[in-house]
Amino acid sequence: MSITRSGAAAPAKSRRRLQPWEWAPYVFISPFFILFLCFGLFPLLFSVWLSFHTWDAATGLGGMHWVGIENYTFVLGDEWFQKSLYNTFWLALASGLPQHLVAIPLAFFAHTYLAKWRNTVVGIYFLPFITSSVAIALVFNSLFSRDFGVVNLALTTIGNFDVAGVHPFAWLFPTTNIDWGQPQYTKSMIAFLVFWRYVGWNTVLYLSALQTIPHDLYEAATIDGASRRQQFWYITLPLLKPMMFFAVTLTIIGNLQLFEEPFIITGGTGGLDQAGKTAAMHMYNTAFVDSDFGTASAVAWILFVLIAVLTTVNNKLFAHKD
Repeated sequence: MSITRSGAAAPAKSRRRLQPWEWAPYVFISPFFILFLCFGLFPLLFSVWLSFHTWDAATGLGGMHWVGIENYTFVLGDEWFQKSLYNTFWLALASGLPQHLVAIPLAFFAHTYLAKWRNTVVGIYFLPFITSSVAIALVFNSLFSRDFGVVNLALTTIGNFDVAGVHPFAWLFPTTNIDWGQPQYTKSMIAFLVFWRYVGWNTVLYLSALQTIPHDLYEAATIDGASRRQQFWYITLPLLKPMMFFAVTLTIIGNLQLFEEPFIITGGTGGLDQAGKTAAMHMYNTAFVDSDFGTASAVAWILFVLIAVLTTVNNKLFAHKD
């Protein structure tokens, strides 16, 4: 007996074509991806490839020569890069740490005692951050001028203060004008500038975080007899940890990429004995002054690794247990 099929085979499913109007969303978002590929992803990948080559842009792409990890070994052994990296970390600690030590209490004070004028306070705090870096650096150059600066005038006035022929403050304040361009003072001037510019930004961040803390916690603590100081230590600081992690991370990234302020203050040279030259300035000079784009790319990726490591350490420090 022969066995026959009871029915014909089912026809294969045909894929439905997208209608013209269904392509519209992809067309509208395509400019972002095109721009990202051209000006984001491609330069990123090209810089990785470039860090393993020597290349002078004036010679064209044909002038690229493979050197492997030679650029990285050269950078890590370069005394000028080491000095610029030391300056970068010095400035990061001298300006970054005080920013948060001042910003947190300042935000707490504004949140507690200046609630009615909060918007005004935020505007005042935020003003240095939105002001042009060039304008700020030029103003600070004038303030710290050796012969005509207000800073020297104030310091020497206190240092030369005379009481019955005695200068009681001479041990602490200078009696003659300070040359802020000298290596021992350059980093201090830059650190103060960076601190002044970004402390307000961090204050605003912490102030926004304080507004999310339930007021009931403070009321309960007050009923239990907790002082303002105890409330700050045992309520405010623990609940600020997520914002502290975010703010410190931004500070780490910003300080390791510090460029504008020291570049303008030192006229792009780094100052005497390269005292104000940061790693980002060293990268810039290597690329656009020495025309060594391969080595400059290696510097950039070394900085990237340092930022990634420090951010990971920061994450471990601020990791909170539920």
